[in-house]
Amino acid sequence: MAVDFEFKDKYDINDLISIVTLLRQPDGCPWDREQTHFSIKKNFIEETYEVIEAINKESTEGLQEELGDVLLQIALHCEMERERGSFSFDDVCNDICQKLVIRHPHVFGEVKADNCEEALLSWDAVKAQIKGQKNQSQSMQSIPLELPALMRAQKVQSKAAKVGFDWDSADGAFDKIQEEIDELKSAMAHGSSADIEDEFGDLLFSCVNVARFIKVDSEEALKGATDKFIKRFTLVEKLAEEKNMSMKDASLEELDKLWDNAKELLVD
Repeated sequence: MAVDFEFKDKYDINDLISIVTLLRQPDGCPWDREQTHFSIKKNFIEETYEVIEAINKESTEGLQEELGDVLLQIALHCEMERERGSFSFDDVCNDICQKLVIRHPHVFGEVKADNCEEALLSWDAVKAQIKGQKNQSQSMQSIPLELPALMRAQKVQSKAAKVGFDWDSADGAFDKIQEEIDELKSAMAHGSSADIEDEFGDLLFSCVNVARFIKVDSEEALKGATDKFIKRFTLVEKLAEEKNMSMKDASLEELDKLWDNAKELLVD
C-alpha cells in the first residue's frame, strides 16, 4: 500500500523534509530505512565532488541537480537524528544562521572590515574565541584529517604563516624542495621504507609551500596535471597504434619521442 502523499507541480524544502521522513518510515523505502550516518558518508563525498564537477564544467543545469543531491544527503542525516530526538533540520538551519550572524560582526556589529583580508581576520578572530583556541596549534589541529592531503597541508601552512612562521620569500621555499630531494635520495640509499615515505612526505609538503607562495591551489594544480597527463597519454596510445607499435615492447627512447610528439600536437 502506497504512503499517503500529495503530488505537486512545485515542491519546496518542507516537502523535501516530509518526503525523506516518509522514505524512512516502516512503510517507506527498505533501503532508506536501513541507512546510517556511516553507511552513506561516502555518498555525501561523491555528491559533493559532483557539485564541484558541475562548477568546473560551468553547467548551471548540472549544478542545480547536484546541489539537490547534496541537500538530500543533509536532509537524510538530519532525519536520522530527528528520529533519535537529538536535532532536526530546523535546528541545523538555526545553528548556521546564528553562526553567520555571530561571525560577521563587521556586518551585523560594530567591527569594521573594508576588504576581504580584514573580513577574514574578523571571522577567524570570532571563530578562535568561540572554539576556545588560544594558539595557532589548536587552530591547525581543528583542520579535519579527512581533507585531501594537499588541501590540508596548504591550510596548515597558511595558519602557520598568519603568526609569522614562514619564509621571507618564495626563494626559501624553493631551496627547501632541493633539501628535501637530497634527503629523500639519502633515505632511498640507506633508509627503511618508513624513512623513504617520511622524506617523500616532506618533499610533497615543501612543494605545497611553494604553491602557497606563488598563489596556486596545490590540489587544483595536481588535478590539472593529472588531467593533462591523461590527455597526452591517450594521444600517445593513438600515435603508437597508428605506427603499429606495441607500447609494452617499445624502448624508452621511442616512447619519449611519442610523448614529445603528443605534446606538440596538443599545443598546436
